[in-house]
Amino acid sequence: MSALQQPPTSVVAAIRPLCLALPEVTEEPAWVGVRWRIRTRTFAHVLAVEAPEGLRPMLTFRADGEELEMLRHMGHPFFFLGWGRNAIGMVLEASTDWAEVNELLIESYCLMAPRKLASLVPRPE
Repeated sequence: MSALQQPPTSVVAAIRPLCLALPEVTEEPAWVGVRWRIRTRTFAHVLAVEAPEGLRPMLTFRADGEELEMLRHMGHPFFFLGWGRNAIGMVLEASTDWAEVNELLIESYCLMAPRKLASLVPRPE
């Protein structure tokens, strides 16, 4: 099994403004990496895995419904985490589409946030 590591600061810096733009989000160190929470519920977590090709940053988030099923079966860069019924992982690479990451983070936030807060967030099409 690959060792879990701290993610590169550049990856955290890319994800941080996307998460902190959402209502009442807090950022905190996780057991490894950094996580973003709405109240007591984590909606995003970034960490890295030491792989033969080097450090692989990853994002974990939540999905639901058809999107969850699609992401579970899509393949690289997405993967099913195997814990939590709706937890998905995404490998972050040079080719990562950050607009897509933003949409996934918004959806994850809206799944985990109280309805009143989720209703304040404009949802992607």
